[in-house]
Amino acid sequence: MNGRTTGWVAVAAGADLRAGDPGSPGPQRAVVDTRQAGEAELFVGLRGENVDGGGYAPGALEAGAWGVLVAREHGERAAAAAPAGAAVLEADDPLVALQSLARAWRRELGGRVVGVTGSTGKTSTKDILAALLSPRLRTHRNRENLNTEIGLPLTILEAPAGTEALVLEMAMRGEGQIAELVGVAEPDCGVIVNVGPVHLELLGTVERVAAAKAELIRDLPAGATCVVPAAEPLLNAHLRDDLDTVTFGPGGQVQLLSFERRGSGGIAEIEARGEAVTLELGYSEPHNLLNTLAGVAAATAIGVHPEGRVEAEFSSLRGAIVELAGGVTVINDCYNANPMSMRAALQHLAETPAGRRLAVLGTMAELGDGSDAFHRDIGEEAAALGIDVLLTVGEQALPYGEGFQGEAYAVATPEEAGALLEEIALPGDRVLVKGSRSAGLERVLA
Repeated sequence: MNGRTTGWVAVAAGADLRAGDPGSPGPQRAVVDTRQAGEAELFVGLRGENVDGGGYAPGALEAGAWGVLVAREHGERAAAAAPAGAAVLEADDPLVALQSLARAWRRELGGRVVGVTGSTGKTSTKDILAALLSPRLRTHRNRENLNTEIGLPLTILEAPAGTEALVLEMAMRGEGQIAELVGVAEPDCGVIVNVGPVHLELLGTVERVAAAKAELIRDLPAGATCVVPAAEPLLNAHLRDDLDTVTFGPGGQVQLLSFERRGSGGIAEIEARGEAVTLELGYSEPHNLLNTLAGVAAATAIGVHPEGRVEAEFSSLRGAIVELAGGVTVINDCYNANPMSMRAALQHLAETPAGRRLAVLGTMAELGDGSDAFHRDIGEEAAALGIDVLLTVGEQALPYGEGFQGEAYAVATPEEAGALLEEIALPGDRVLVKGSRSAGLERVLA
């Protein structure tokens, strides 16, 4: 919010200025954690299920925050605690005010905005697209998983003045959530990476998952661009004649013509709506090659023709390679998991040269009544791909072993998995560690 005044911030947020000078300089960004509240930060006291963050506003001001945005019932106490020059803003609903402020800053920035969602791979696609755009446009993207109704507006408000492209990952667990994010971000281009069996505990069917993701398509302005997989019939009913629809993947308008491996990456030859695109990639996973096609489709849709080296910086715990003592290589992909991403990760493991291939798998969460069947199917897939050793972590992951025919172990905790891995892993082995965030598999390597 560089160059904007305190008064502008109050108006943009739809808030009342309880304390502070409306003509003074505004903050650099917004935060919702008092530990991050410094002299350039606006602390937003959000209401939670158990705690009302507005009660921490005096502490944020004492810590040196630029100012605070709180619900009206906290305004008087915050104003009393505010040092000279600090701003206190009151609003009926601080979350709505935060989102309104972010929308206003997005409009001030202008530029181009791409919204990215999908059942799996949306974070990597966001990271790849940002890398494709960065050499040509001043680009800002979500840090890690700041992709919710709170994280997305915080991401927008972190974007510095002069930002020319915003790449915004959009997460959802239920209906209406993508629509809420689209209302804040107002994207010019929407990307749906894929649709699969995730969040079935809440949504029930993959068709409803598709409809929830397709809120991104529904709420784009006329004349905008939507990017969708070429082979995804579940999205067909949601496509619009007044949008420019770009398909990617086999049979699509943006597709991979060839890929020549070079070390851990390779050279990708891509056709994008009749134009040739050559990229030097630092990765080779099949799912990330597909994500790259989605990124190229979005880049060209907003007027960027990507070429050359792609310096993608992937978010943490998403396929990071860890070399352990004793010549064991670990693929640390434990941020999240669902049947689609699990199959892709196992396929990549199976295709990678190694002495043996081991899979340390935690549960795939939120799959509803069919959870056990999904886990058994993945166990069968691992066996069919020739995975040598399976190690399941936790009770919910036991059905993997029912479908796996081969050397298998079952442990209760990530720590036990780490200890067992030390015993059984041999030089030259390659190990995949993957599960839903709730499984806590990052502790396997702790």
